[in-house]
Amino acid sequence: MFEGFRLEMVDLPEATLRVRHGGNGPPVLLLHGHPRTHATWYRVAPLLTANHTVVCPDLRGFGQSSKPADTPDHEGSSKRAKARDCVALMRHLGFDRFAIVGHDRGSYTAFRTAMDHPLAITHLAVLDGVPIAEALGRCDARFAQAWWHWFFYGQPDKPERAILADPDAWYGGSPDAMGAEVYVDYRAAIHDPETIHGMMEDYRAGLGIDREHDEADRQAGRTLACPTLALWSLRDDLEALYGDVLSVWQPWAPDLRGRGLDCGHHMAEEAPEELARELLTFLAMESRP
Repeated sequence: MFEGFRLEMVDLPEATLRVRHGGNGPPVLLLHGHPRTHATWYRVAPLLTANHTVVCPDLRGFGQSSKPADTPDHEGSSKRAKARDCVALMRHLGFDRFAIVGHDRGSYTAFRTAMDHPLAITHLAVLDGVPIAEALGRCDARFAQAWWHWFFYGQPDKPERAILADPDAWYGGSPDAMGAEVYVDYRAAIHDPETIHGMMEDYRAGLGIDREHDEADRQAGRTLACPTLALWSLRDDLEALYGDVLSVWQPWAPDLRGRGLDCGHHMAEEAPEELARELLTFLAMESRP
């Protein structure tokens, strides 16, 4: 898994991240979602290394990365805080500008990084996600029924107790679908109480401070300064919830393209070759300096 990549723990100003990196060329940062770790990229990352330096961290609060201190506003688990980690990590590795790709919860951190640090981001790719403010602002009965977990995970204490009673039954997954080594890494994460709490804090931040940051940007008229690629799973529910997914992104992303992929939600594991082709084509586009 990740042949030719280096695995290390990187100390940053606000967090310590477990990181794999390898390859050569323009840098691209790959961010995982919930409840995965960076290992979810093991089928995609090697397909990018001939053209790019590829960096795959566990987000703070997830996997084996450090867990932020709890605060009433959940700022340490906010996407703005995680965006600071992204920029600090890439500077640590020698990159002031880089492309960023995020899946699921990682898409919110990728989006926030591009919004908060426009001079650092060359390209943004968001996989199976729309801005948090858009999701919550459009919430209706269908959303609440399909994405009930957003609101359950946002409650104090109870989700951790429910999940840790039987993490394997709660989250599912199998070595056949995920790959044996990824499955071992994933199970270690979902059986760790601190990691479960860190992942729930990501959702608690999403319902509050993250939405506030999105709304402040919307009111100020701020948009993404880089080319943006939105990809979504045709076997998941973004189209069912929003119809034209690109129309949700258009107010935020003046330079936008994207499409649905014929796979399930965990596209890096289910459709790695197709996803890698989409990313390589997109990353080859010129961006403004």
